[in-house]
Amino acid sequence: MKIIVVMPAYKAALTIESVFKRIPKEFWKKINKVIVVNDGSTDNTEKVIDKLKKKYPKILKINHKVNQGYGAVQKTGFTKARELGADIAILLHSDGQYPPEILQKMISPIEKGKADVVLGSRMLGGEALKGGMPLYKYLGNRFLTFIENIAYGMNITEYHTGYMVYSKKALNTIPFKKLSDTYHFDGEMIMMSGKKKLRIAQIPISTHYGNEKSHLKPIKYGMDVLRIIWRNWTGKYDF
Repeated sequence: MKIIVVMPAYKAALTIESVFKRIPKEFWKKINKVIVVNDGSTDNTEKVIDKLKKKYPKILKINHKVNQGYGAVQKTGFTKARELGADIAILLHSDGQYPPEILQKMISPIEKGKADVVLGSRMLGGEALKGGMPLYKYLGNRFLTFIENIAYGMNITEYHTGYMVYSKKALNTIPFKKLSDTYHFDGEMIMMSGKKKLRIAQIPISTHYGNEKSHLKPIKYGMDVLRIIWRNWTGKYDF
């Protein structure tokens, strides 16, 4: 299978190199390309990516001249992954929050033909608080996920993860270009996976909260999730 990693990069100059180092050597052999999408970073992210390209020739860099948003980055990356004929496309963050050490575990359900979409759940493993997730984020995550499951008729342990794997079928089935350009893209992708009757596997993951700066505003984020639920209920995602 052709495996392609999509890595959003926004002001990731201090963290992205360590993420590459943590990818297991055996898994590197399976990777076809790592599409790094630099989303208009104003720090040295692009220079660091160029340096990494010399060490990791499988890197394909794509630049957004201006910041377009987290969802827009994924649209760029997954569109390119489809063009390259990806059988499996992995979303891996450049800030080190999600563990690249378990990439093989993440893709296994798709390799075995048991899933179309795989999500890494911090809640399933009970590792969220141990990994340093702030209590308010943990409680907010659990509350919103509870509401979303009721609204969507699904049984997902976390809609707010950023560790995702998609099969070719999933990328060809979900009209992801019609989704938002924001941080809600992942949750919308999970919702659409359910609407399109795709098979979803959930893998427990650990996470690490360090000194990286969060670009999320919790109250606005929660209100936006409720707005997405309303939009779905009124048929705005029926495409």
